[in-house]
Amino acid sequence: MSRHRTHGPAMSGLVTAAAVLLAGSAAGGAYLVGRPSDDAAASVAAVSSASSPPAEAGRSEEPQVDLDAELADALAPLADGADVSVAVLDTESGAGAAYGDEAYDTASIVKVDILAALLLLAQDEGRQLNGAEQAYAEAMIRRSDNTSATELLKVIGGEEGLDAANGRLGLTATRAAHAWGLTRTTAADQVRLLEAVSGTDSELSAASRAYLTELMGQVEADQRWGVSAAGTGAVLKNGWMPRTTTGLWDVNSIGRVESGGHTVLVTVLSRGHATKEAGIALVESVAKAAVGVTGAVAAAG
Repeated sequence: MSRHRTHGPAMSGLVTAAAVLLAGSAAGGAYLVGRPSDDAAASVAAVSSASSPPAEAGRSEEPQVDLDAELADALAPLADGADVSVAVLDTESGAGAAYGDEAYDTASIVKVDILAALLLLAQDEGRQLNGAEQAYAEAMIRRSDNTSATELLKVIGGEEGLDAANGRLGLTATRAAHAWGLTRTTAADQVRLLEAVSGTDSELSAASRAYLTELMGQVEADQRWGVSAAGTGAVLKNGWMPRTTTGLWDVNSIGRVESGGHTVLVTVLSRGHATKEAGIALVESVAKAAVGVTGAVAAAG
C-alpha cells in the first residue's frame, strides 16, 4: 500500500474513556437537561496500545504491541489509489490504533457533531428540544437531510458555535465551515466525538447521549453501510459527496459496533474515489481491518 499519502500515526493525543455504554434510549426522543451526574473514572491510557499493569518485582514486562504498525500492515493490501485515514478504539480493553493524521472534509458525518452541539445548547439553556428542532434532528441523522443540518447549524450559532461545542467535547483538530460539509476533521477527533456520545465522561448528559445514540441506530436501510461491516449492532453515521473540481468522491463512516464481545468505536475518512461505490467498498474493508487489529489484542488478553 502507498500508505495512502498519509503521514503516520495520529493517536498521540487520543485517550481512552472508561466507557460504560448506554442501553436503551429516551422514549419518544425526549431527554433530560443538565450535565451528567456520572462519577466516571478519568481517562488515563493512550490508545496506541492497551494499558498494562506495573510489572511485579522480579518479572519482566511483556513487550508492548505497536498497534499503529499492526494497523498499517493490515491496510497494506487494500490500496485503490484513494487517501484514507482510520482510528479505532476498543472501549473495554483500551486497545486502539490509528492510521493517518491528515484532516479530511466531513461531508455528512458532521451532522452527529451538529446535533451534539444542539444538545449542549439545550442543556445550557435548561430546556428540551422544541418541536422544530426535534424534527430537524431526526431527519438530519436518520435520512441525512441537508436542509435540516443547515437549519440546526444556524440554531447553534453557525461555525463559531460548532467550534465552541467541539472544544467542550474534546475535539482538538476539527474546524467548522459555513458550508458544513466542508468542516475539516481527523479520524482521531471523530473517535473523540464517538466517546462523547457513547461514554459517561462527557459534557453531554446521559439522556442527550441516549437520544443521539437512538437516532444513529435508526439511519435508513440504504445508509447502513460503512463501519457496520466490521461488527453487529451498528450505531453510525455516514457521509459522502462528489467534488466539483475533480469528480472524485469523499466517503466517510463513523460509528460503534459490537465485535468479539467488545464494543468498538471506529472512524474511517477517505477521499479520491472514482465512484461512491468504490469508496464504500474501501471504507468497509478498512473498518474490518481496524476492528480486527483491536480484536486480536482483546483475544490475546
